[in-house]
Order: sequence, then structure tokens, then C-alpha cells
Amino acid sequence: MTESDVQQSSPRVRFPGISPRAYEHPADKGAMATLRAVPGVADVLKTLNSLFNERAERLMAVASHVRVGPSQYPVLDRLRNEAAEVLDLQPVPKIYVARDPRAIAQTRGIDEPFIMLSTGLVEALDTEALRFVIGHEMGHVLSGHAVLLTLLDRLLRLQRSVAWVPLGVIGLRAVIAALYEWQRKSELSCDRAGLLVGQDPQAALRTHMYLAGATDLSQIDIPSFLEQAKEYEEIDDIRDSIIKLLAVEHQTHPFAVVRASQLQRWAASEEYRAILAGQYLRRDAQDTGNPLNEDIQGAAKSYKDSWNNSTDPLVKVFSDVGGALSGVADKVFSGFRRGGGQQTPEDEGGTNGGNGDTKK
Repeated sequence: MTESDVQQSSPRVRFPGISPRAYEHPADKGAMATLRAVPGVADVLKTLNSLFNERAERLMAVASHVRVGPSQYPVLDRLRNEAAEVLDLQPVPKIYVARDPRAIAQTRGIDEPFIMLSTGLVEALDTEALRFVIGHEMGHVLSGHAVLLTLLDRLLRLQRSVAWVPLGVIGLRAVIAALYEWQRKSELSCDRAGLLVGQDPQAALRTHMYLAGATDLSQIDIPSFLEQAKEYEEIDDIRDSIIKLLAVEHQTHPFAVVRASQLQRWAASEEYRAILAGQYLRRDAQDTGNPLNEDIQGAAKSYKDSWNNSTDPLVKVFSDVGGALSGVADKVFSGFRRGGGQQTPEDEGGTNGGNGDTKK
């Protein structure tokens, strides 16, 4: 990676005032909308933050890592500023490079989010792949993910400190499991942000292939790699379904083949092309309707579509059971709605599809 590599790169479309809702995955968008709407969440986060010294974390980054700037990792500094310019993000988050042979990129901090890249990642990726990674992390900042990512880190620490209190651990495990599920969806959102910054789907694919184990890309075949994603998604043995469920429980990121497949689909979508053409939601736009309801409904639709389109046998079992329970509940509640709490003959015999009482 050299300075000339960045200087010779082609101009990219910029997105003045782009709202993170323009690119966020529906499930991520729904979780973030709910968080923003719940009264008192900000106070809880501030209280939790007061238990840990964020200032100390930033100071440790200054003391232990190399801060990217014009005279330190100048190519990364240029990528940092260009990524922020494309997403219209101010102030530009600081980036630190930490000594670690693993491939790691993180965004942390609540008051002043900052990005940390490992030496293993920086040394392995080419310039455009690094642009994608930095754009991905900028997406976390723009979406406000740093708050929840920092919260998850701190809850994990808190869980270890109260492990001797069974009820406390059960409560924390539920919250942590929910945050893990949200984080996996947030990573899909920020892959989209990385693609908007780099506007190079092949560079994004190279990144995912490296994370999966590629070293020499001349020995790797992209169609074969994407075929792995199809194989993973189209399993037909319930034993494999259970293995997948257990494997992903404590994962912070979706598996590399899943990320690659999801991003390739989005790169081929009308939604992506519309954003590149300047048709996207802006931060200062007046919301019409109820954005919270829209985001939550979008999240529900995303999960429903994923289940309906899945060939996973365990998902099919859950879907069938859920559908049966939903049908029973609908019949019960329809009776209470129509009869003022009393079941009607129609309810005993079935659902009357012509009376409009079974809207969903």
C-alpha cells in the first residue's frame, strides 16, 4: 500500500447529509429505532458509562497504539478523511493501529467514538479493501452503534464480576444475547456503509475472503467462495441446523460467507443503485408517518422473509409452530374483540374471512 495508490484512485460519489437509515439492515434499524424511542435509555447508558472510565480508554489508546495522522500511516489517514467525506461525517473519528496479529477492526467510545485497526489487518489488506473496512467502521459511528458496542463490552465485564449471583447472570445473559443478535445485524448494515464508501464490491469480497482464510487471492475463486455461502444457507439436515444455532449464539459477527453473500445481494439491488444516484434519506429530512413503527415493521418483515425463504429444516419447524400458535391466538382474541370478552359461534367453528376481523 502506497500513497500513490490512494492518489490515483477514481473519484467516488459523495452522499451529503446521508441518514444511516438509508443503508441500515432492517433488523438493525428496528433495534436502533426502539432504543432511541425508549424513555430513560440515555440515562441508563450514562449511568453505566459512569461505572467505566471512557476517558481512560482513550488515554490507553494514545499510550499503547499508533494514532493515524499525516505523518503516521499517511495512507490510512487519507482513507480516513475520504471515508468521512463520502458519508459526510463530522468530526472525523480518530484511528489507532494496535499491535495484534489477528484481523481486528473495532469502533468504541460513547462521547468520542474512535476506531482501532490491528496490524494483522493493515498488513494483510490492499488499499481498497482497507477503504472498505474503514468505511464499515465509519458506518458504526454514523449509525450510533458505538454506544451499544461499548455497552455490550461493559455488560460482558459486569457479567464476569457478578457470576456468583445466579439471577443477575440470567438477566444479563438475556440482555447480552439480544445485543449479540443486534450486533450481527449491525455488521450487515456497516458492510453496506463500507460499500458506499469504496463503491467497489470486489474489494469488499476480498476482505470477506481474507477474514475466511484467504492469503494468496490468486489461489482463490470468488464464485466458489460464494457457492459456499449457498451451501451453508441451504442445508437440509436438522442436525446441521442445531449446530448453526449453537455456533452463532455468542458470535459478534455473521460468518464471512454469509456477509459476502448478503452484501453481494445488496450491491445488485435497486436500493444500492438509487443511493448512488443521489436518491436517499437525508438526516435533516422531515419524517412523515411514524418512523419508529416503520422501522420495527421493516425488522419484522426482514425476519419473516428470511424464515419464509430459508430451506433450513429447524427454521421451518419454528415457522410452522409459530404459525399454528399465531392462528390459535388470533381466533381467541378475535372472539374477545367481537363479543366483548365472550366467544361467538363463528369463533367456535372457525375464522370468518369476510368480516375483516383477522387483519394482520
